Amino acid sequence: MSSIPTSAQTGAEEDLSTASLFSFKAFMRLWFSRLAGTTGNQMLMVAVGWQMYDLTGSAWDLGMVGLLQFLPALLLVLVAGHVVDKFHRARILSLCMVAQAVIAAVLAFGAFHGWASRELLLILSVALGTVKAFQMPAQQALTPVLVPAVVLPRALAFSSAGMQGAIVLGPALGGFVYVAGATAVYALCAALFAIAGALMAGVHYDHAPRTGQTASWETLLGGVRFVRGRPVVLGAISLDLFAVLLGGATALLPIFAKDILHVGPWGLGLLRAAPAAGALTLSIALTRWPITRRSGHVLLGAVAIYGIATLGFGLSRSLWLSMAMLVVAGAADMISVVIRQSLVQLDTPDEMRGRVSAVNSVFIGASNQLGEFESGVTAALLGPVGSVLLGGLGTLLVAALWMKLFPTLANRDRLTGGH
Repeated sequence: MSSIPTSAQTGAEEDLSTASLFSFKAFMRLWFSRLAGTTGNQMLMVAVGWQMYDLTGSAWDLGMVGLLQFLPALLLVLVAGHVVDKFHRARILSLCMVAQAVIAAVLAFGAFHGWASRELLLILSVALGTVKAFQMPAQQALTPVLVPAVVLPRALAFSSAGMQGAIVLGPALGGFVYVAGATAVYALCAALFAIAGALMAGVHYDHAPRTGQTASWETLLGGVRFVRGRPVVLGAISLDLFAVLLGGATALLPIFAKDILHVGPWGLGLLRAAPAAGALTLSIALTRWPITRRSGHVLLGAVAIYGIATLGFGLSRSLWLSMAMLVVAGAADMISVVIRQSLVQLDTPDEMRGRVSAVNSVFIGASNQLGEFESGVTAALLGPVGSVLLGGLGTLLVAALWMKLFPTLANRDRLTGGH
């Protein structure tokens, strides 16, 4: 998927190899913080999902967990974007990690004393969503100021490799630790979040506070106007919204594990880790061989493969075949993620990155958390298999439509140089 560079700056870009990323100390602290935080978050989601389904046996309640994590991101999008553009992004991330450590500690305390309930899980889902409303745009907008623009796609792929490694480790670890009880999982999550917060507290970069940038409708809506006026950015972030919103099956994995594949929490952990295993493999490859040509066609092709793999998962009755389909889906999604994030960050000036990243986070949250709600609702109506099959077909339709609706995106050649 890579090609031979022809620009006059080829030598300079080649010198900035994967190994050189380790020389950017602030970036590496961010990388390790994301590793710890993502591992904790994935373990937390496994425990909350399994505990909720144990308590209620309801697909609707599994979907509600996702919905209640999404709504705060939607309601706070304008405020979060302004905050990320105005204040030190690393400090924001550090506070978000500490807040998640507190939430995990409350869950551990509740599980230990036996008063964890459906209502508590739903309330803390709202709290998690509120924290992530600030965490996600700060995280996205921070990376471009820690590395040079010429290595941003490589840095994003390397970041994704670490994150996907955590997504592989986290669910599997969470599933196995859950054998010792939910308290053990939540306590370990709290420790990981605390480590992530301490690492972020040590990240420094040249930050000039924009003291004159007061909150107004003009500044708050700046990110929305920017995205609306650039078809490549709008097409990239909306593609994720509709493709993953329809095709995601993460919220239904407890049902597939328990009722269809007939495996326990360990099997759920393996299923949740499978997409990340595929994503990890591709992210390592993209770190070494970044996509440099025909990025639009590669993006839409990856979305189509994601839809086909989702169909395969829905039809499978074997744990290992289901895991294989999820691995393929995760690999295809990783190609899409790296291309989309690179396009959004490289086509956005730094003074707008917080607000644009906040808008992007809403789209990502809608595709993930709101997608979980959609999966829960359709599963309640059509059954889990019908829900997944409908989502896979919808994803294929989205890939075809976006080729027609966003020709500038579909025909994009280089990530850094447009056509």
